Amino acid sequence: MTLPTGEQFVLETSTASGDLQATITAVAAGIRTLSINGIDLVPAYGEDASPPSGAGIVLVPWPNRIRDGRWNHDGVDRQLAITEPARNNAIHGLLRNTEYKPIARERDSVTLAATIYPQLGYPFLLGTAVHYELIADGLEVTHYVENLGADAAPVAIGTHPFLKIGGVRTEDLTLRLDAASHIEVDDRLLPTGEVPVDGTDWDFREGRRVGDVELDDAFGELASEDGQVLHTLTAPDGRRVSIWADDEFDYVQVFTTRGFPGEEGDVAIAVEPMTAPAEAFNSGRGLRWLDPGEEWRLSWGIRFEGFSAD
Repeated sequence: MTLPTGEQFVLETSTASGDLQATITAVAAGIRTLSINGIDLVPAYGEDASPPSGAGIVLVPWPNRIRDGRWNHDGVDRQLAITEPARNNAIHGLLRNTEYKPIARERDSVTLAATIYPQLGYPFLLGTAVHYELIADGLEVTHYVENLGADAAPVAIGTHPFLKIGGVRTEDLTLRLDAASHIEVDDRLLPTGEVPVDGTDWDFREGRRVGDVELDDAFGELASEDGQVLHTLTAPDGRRVSIWADDEFDYVQVFTTRGFPGEEGDVAIAVEPMTAPAEAFNSGRGLRWLDPGEEWRLSWGIRFEGFSAD
């Protein structure tokens, strides 16, 4: 039977906190499950379903949105496919429905690869790969992008993980983002400006309860320590699940919904590392231009703390 997300790659390892397991999908190189000792760290969805709200998928060569799918390159107007018809935007890149192929496989890791071929609005050739590996405190993810073409190519990378702590209602978790600015948007969720979060409802540096907010918002000016940025969700009992990312991920999008399948009306929350915000192909913000033959490598991951093997 062929599944909507293609082949399923089950990763397993043993840690001091117990058995760690993940399921990675071939389509969109997505995270479908992640658990420690049977406690979900992401809201799982069925293997017979497509990723709800883009759960766990890779976003390349751009995350978020491009207005009307239009951008200009060397004086030539480019038109990308409109993949968010309701807002007339091109959203989340070109590989969200692509089947990646495994190029390396171990009990605790898998590397999946997909090629971006020249196409409507994006006349560039890229080789991409994603390496998932279970480690002592979670899941480490490394992205590789190589320009296989003859011209410099614009690239930005994002990912779309949802987070949870099984057995605790997500609405009761405390969200902390070490972000000093908030990106304001119009009714199409496209940027209109960036403002400091000081003294506003967008300041999550001291933490806020997830159930008290509704978000589909991007943040910038992320604080970095030892080359990493960190965003956390903490349960009332002190257990924590976090997103860490290389400091090349200069932005983070946070999205909440009460419509995630199987969550029984609870909030589901995605914390999405991005190297660039929406409209990067037009603004240039965070956009990386890869020269022919150049490769870009960067990492992020999901970390758990306070879980015991007992």
